[in-house]
Formats: sequence, C-alpha cells, structure tokens
Amino acid sequence: MLKQRPYLIETLTAIGLIVAPFVLPHLGFAPNTVNRILVWGLFGLGFDILFGFTGLLSFGQSAFYGTGGFVAAYLLTRAGFGNVLGALIIGMIAAAATGYLVGLIALRRTGIYFAMITVAIAEVFFFVEFNPLSDFTGGENGLPGVPMPSFNLGFTTIHFTDGWSLYQFIALCYFVGVIIALRIVRSPVGAILSAVRDNPLRATAVGHNIHGYKLTAFVIAAAYAGFAGGLLGVLQAFMPPDAFTFDTSGQLVMQTAIGGRGTLFGPLVGAAVWLFLQDFLQAALDLGATWKLVLGVVFVLLVCFLRGGIVGGLADLYRLVSGKRARKDAEAEQQAADAEAARQPAPAPMLAKQVEHPAYSGPILKATGLTKRYGGLVANSDIDFSVNQGELRGIIGPNGAGKSTFFKMLTCEIPPTSGQIVFEGRDITGLRVTEVCQLGLTKSYQVNQLFTGLTVRQNLTIAALAELRGKFRLDLFRKLPGVKGLTEQVEHTLALVNLTGRADTQVAELAYGEKRRLEIGLALATSPRLLLLDEPLAGMSPRERVETVRLLKSIARGRTMIIIDHDMDSLFELVERVTVLQEGRVLLDGTPEEIRTNAAVQEAYLGGVHGEIAA
Repeated sequence: MLKQRPYLIETLTAIGLIVAPFVLPHLGFAPNTVNRILVWGLFGLGFDILFGFTGLLSFGQSAFYGTGGFVAAYLLTRAGFGNVLGALIIGMIAAAATGYLVGLIALRRTGIYFAMITVAIAEVFFFVEFNPLSDFTGGENGLPGVPMPSFNLGFTTIHFTDGWSLYQFIALCYFVGVIIALRIVRSPVGAILSAVRDNPLRATAVGHNIHGYKLTAFVIAAAYAGFAGGLLGVLQAFMPPDAFTFDTSGQLVMQTAIGGRGTLFGPLVGAAVWLFLQDFLQAALDLGATWKLVLGVVFVLLVCFLRGGIVGGLADLYRLVSGKRARKDAEAEQQAADAEAARQPAPAPMLAKQVEHPAYSGPILKATGLTKRYGGLVANSDIDFSVNQGELRGIIGPNGAGKSTFFKMLTCEIPPTSGQIVFEGRDITGLRVTEVCQLGLTKSYQVNQLFTGLTVRQNLTIAALAELRGKFRLDLFRKLPGVKGLTEQVEHTLALVNLTGRADTQVAELAYGEKRRLEIGLALATSPRLLLLDEPLAGMSPRERVETVRLLKSIARGRTMIIIDHDMDSLFELVERVTVLQEGRVLLDGTPEEIRTNAAVQEAYLGGVHGEIAA
C-alpha cells in the first residue's frame, strides 16, 4: 500500500491533526492535555528512531530534553532573544551537539552497560542544572516567563496564545517532525539502522560502520528531545527543572512501549493513553498519588498482552482482517516452484566489484606465518596459505583443527597473534572486518547470521548498500530506491540464490535450506572478489545439499572462493585444490585426488578408516 501511495501516512497525519480539535474535546481531552501529548509525541519520535529502529535503549533522554529546553528558555527570558522558533532551533542544535559528545562516550558499550551509562549521564546533567549552572537555569525554580510564539507576516502578525490557539503551532511542529522522521526511516540510513537493531554483527560483516550509524541515531534522538524540551517551556510559559529528572526518561520509555516501538506513532499513542489516564484518575476519580499504581498495572497488562504495543496490535489485527496471513499457503506453493526452478540453469554470475586500481597479478590472498593463541591454547600455528585469482580452494580437517578460527583471521574478525595477511598486494593485517569487506573480501557464516526481523529483499538490500554507498554515508533524506544500481543488484542476487519468489517473505518464515541460500546471498550482494564460505552445507537434508551444491557451482564461475565443509564428496566435486588442517597446522595441500589417496590425511582426518575418504 505504501508503494502505491507513498504519501498516505503523511496525508492521514495531517488530516488527524486538523480534525483533532473538533473531535477530542467530545472525548474528554482538554486542549492543554492534547498539547502535552503532542510535545511528548515529538519527544518520542526521536527516541523511537533510537530505540525502536536502532535497538538502543537509552534512559538518559531527559538530559537532552532539558538541555534544549533550558537553552531555548534562557535565550527567550534572559538573553533578550525575541524569536521563539529561532530559540527552539538553537536549543535543538545545542541538544544535538550534546548528544554527539555523550554518544562518543556511551556508545563505547552495548546492551545493559549502554543503558546504565545513559542513566548516569542523565543524573550528572540533573546535578549540574541544580548546582553549578543554577544561575543560568534557575535551579529548583526553573525559568519562568517563556513567551508564546508569534509570526510577523508583514501585513499581519499571527499570535499563538494558549489552548487550541497554541495547538496550531505545536501541531505544525509535530507534523514537520513526522515528515522528517519518515524520510529518515525510509532512507538508506534507516534501512541500516534496522539492520543494526536486528544483527549488528552481520551489519558490520557486510561492510557498514555501525558505530557511525548508532551515533547518528543518538544525535537524531537528542535533536528531537531538545526541540520538544523547548516546546515544553513554550507550552507552560515556564521551563521546569524536572525536565532533567530520571522520571522524564522513564516515562518516555513506558509511553513508547505502551504505544508500540518501531512505529513512530507509538510514542504519541502511548502519551495519549498515559496523560489521559493520569488526568482522568487524578481529577475524575480523585485517586491522588494512587494514579501511578493504576498506570503501572495498565503498563504491565499492555506489555504482556500486546508485545508490539497498541499500534503494533492494531497492525497485526489489520493484517489478520485483510487476509495477508493467507499468503502462507501461497508461499508453500512458491517453495515447490522454487525447488523446480533450482533444477533449471542458474543465471549468469554477478560481475565482481569494480575497482579503480589496476588488477593485481599475484595471489589474491596470501597468509604468512599466521598464528592465533588464546592464552596457553594454540588454535592456529605458523600457517602459510595462498590462493590465486579465480581459484576454488577447499579447506578440510577434523573438528578442532582450527578451520573457523583461520577463516576469522582471514576476514579480520579476530586479529592474529602473529603473522601477516596480504589481500591483492595490500597488507590487511590489523584492519577491521568492515574495512576488509569494503576491499572485496567477505564470508558467509557457519551459523546463519541473518536479519531475521526483515524480509529477504531487505536483507540483500542492506548488504548491497554497503557495496554501493561505502561503509558510512549520511544520506538521511535520500529515497532508498534512488540508490543507483541497488534494485538491479538485489534482484540479480535474488535470482542467483533462487529466492526471487520469496523476496518479500520474512526471514523467520523461511525453510532452513532457504536461510542457508540467503546466508550466501548476503555475502554475494557485496560483490566480493574473494568469497569465503564456512560450512555452507551444514545441517542440510540430502535434497537441500544437492540444490546448494548446484547453486555453489553456478556462483563459482568467474569467482575466487574458499570453502570449508565436512561433506568431502560435495567439496571435492566443487574445488580445484584442497588444504588440510590438523591441530591448527597445514598438514597437506593438493588436488582432491591427491587428498583422497593420501595415507596421512586418512589417518589424521578419519583415524585410519581409509575406505570412507576414498569412496
């Protein structure tokens, strides 16, 4: 629906904001309550980009809410600055700059440690506002006298006073905030933020600088918080000190969870429920402080029974009523069609990533003296290894031989203890996995590393974006389909891994064999010049193995590949040369036939059971 009507959400939002003053009073909403809901909804827009779309839970948003609010209020009350909108924008910029500095510190950690750092930072800001900077912020008294906005149009002046008059100004600010947020989440940056939320490891491995994108989301959330904080001062004609309190951050998190994270409109809905019930319970039922207990129970019930919040629940209901879940039957039929398509000749392989420097004439990859130690344990020891351009190399060895560790060193996921890795004549030892992927060396994982909350097409889009845009770019307002070559690259990769018919299917709904093909497709979508496949046949049924071997044969044409697998019959059918690892060292290197008949390999790999390897 959004593809057919790209501005539907914006149009419905505008209609809703226009109609609200005529409908909400009949539902018991006072104008001041509606204005507060919009301020919290605007505050929540940025937080939802950070939490809902990027997966970063921050309890420190009050620091930026208060920073933007007090900067704007100080300009308007004590610095003689007369332009309300200008002061709000300056406050937003100050909050964004503060968010950038705080993000540099907080984003050094992940998970609960990140959340705790944001809590600590918010407490620091609260202390600073009440003590060292009390002469500027008013301390516990806040900053009274914040003026209402007005606009001089030359022939007349528009004054926004209070109530529904001020609603027009706040609603316009909220609408602009929605437009900007929608552009961000629909942009290439928005797609990558969703990838960071789902699987930061894989987002890094396909070539994205996820720290840069996390910091971007953090700054965006701080900017929205700062502008909303300024609006709070305008709304109340007073900038309160409690804007800096932990309660403000906690309330924002709860409102977003109630409304539905990752929806943009969830914080607005959550704020409406929260503030309406707060006013109703206090005024109509005269519960006093007990309203917090009732709201707490409502929050627990909503989170338990509506995991996606109110907006998420409504979206699920819409999908159910519209019959979209009936697609599962059609998808089952499509799986059969895909199996038939897999028997047909595969499409031509995707062209390798184009480079500006001249083609390198020596080995595409060369490792010298590669060693990896974990304390007293030696995983790999003094490995010399090289692969020529266009070669198909296999690596085998018993469990514990150090194959996966060796692969991780080659792709710079882990640094070697000693030794050197040279890719196309360039020493890549010590580089990050993101930088190595950008150079054209990438791998598929033994255990699937997919973006499970996204569709097949979205998964491949994220991988292709890294190759087409580089590891970091702030094209926040660029439309995703506008990235040159993106659609063609994604469609070609879909065809290459026989997933065209499943392009818009959620990854969680794929069969295991399809997930393995998508795992390979994520690596292919980056247009690698050297592709490493870590046990691509692991866990597959015999039929899936046959189909995947056929797939690997088709994508091998014109590519350089290194494959690890325990299925030696399939591996020997695919590769030209085989390297055998034993106890972290190279035991032998030769053709498949030489490996089959070598007594040392049979002894090391199969414990002397010669018949199996020769079969």
